[in-house]
Amino acid sequence: MEDANIIDDFHITLKDSVEATQSAPSPNTTPPCNVDENAKEIEIVPTGGEKKRKQTSAVCNYCDKKLGGESKNGTRHLHDHFKRCPLRTQRHITQSMLNPNKKIDGKSTLGTYNFDPEEARKKLAQMIIRHEYSISMVDHEGFVEYSNTLQPMFKVVSRNTIRSDILKMYKAEKVKAIKLIEDNKSRIAITTDMWTASNQKKGYMVVTAHYIDDSWILQSKILRFMYVPCPHNAETISDVLMGCLMDWNVDRKLSTLTVDNCTTNDAAIPIMKDKLFSSGLMLSGDFFHMRCAAHILNLCFELSS
Repeated sequence: MEDANIIDDFHITLKDSVEATQSAPSPNTTPPCNVDENAKEIEIVPTGGEKKRKQTSAVCNYCDKKLGGESKNGTRHLHDHFKRCPLRTQRHITQSMLNPNKKIDGKSTLGTYNFDPEEARKKLAQMIIRHEYSISMVDHEGFVEYSNTLQPMFKVVSRNTIRSDILKMYKAEKVKAIKLIEDNKSRIAITTDMWTASNQKKGYMVVTAHYIDDSWILQSKILRFMYVPCPHNAETISDVLMGCLMDWNVDRKLSTLTVDNCTTNDAAIPIMKDKLFSSGLMLSGDFFHMRCAAHILNLCFELSS
């Protein structure tokens, strides 16, 4: 079966070679000619009436390299070349499938589909991130069976592997976001919110950056979603927030910092202003502290009810 498959990647060339014996020229000698039919190249060039012996060569359909095609040569050298041919993009014949491609005009065409396990792993990680699925889903027996039904060649990775893939994607996207923010010429407004998870009794903080890009479009990027250790006092909040800003290299491009209207945040703002370069803030930081309007309206509603 292997020998039958390898034929699809080579075509046969028959070429005459001169033997030692000589024969008289024939008056009905056929003029030189080239015949190309069904991907078989046959070259017949009789000269001087010499007797010819046909030699068979196998020519690679990808790089046109000629290899021995006689029965005595076998097929091992064809298999070896097939595996290492530099111009062969389809690495395994079982990975070739028909894939319908729909064009803009509504017409569909059939093309080849190449299965890439690395791309499949990337899409799996993106699906977990986008829909906030549990990482442990890759260990579920039903998910493994479903994946094997869709693509038997895809090996579902473990939860530790997919976690590592997600962290690598985060680091790569973080580098892109830092470069984008650094290249942007406008200042950055930071909004932050903190809450305590009722089931874990742990504090978490989210930090978001807002800026106007070069096309005058408002952009918002979540810089970090992080755990805040106890106690949740002004010193702890300022240290955690300051570490995030310096990690993203935005501590010198700040315009304002919007926080909830609580006494802990009121005490944390002066600590942060002491750590930041006052010359890098607008109007020496007079408008650095912004109170969340939505939080103030919520407090007003609670007091009126």
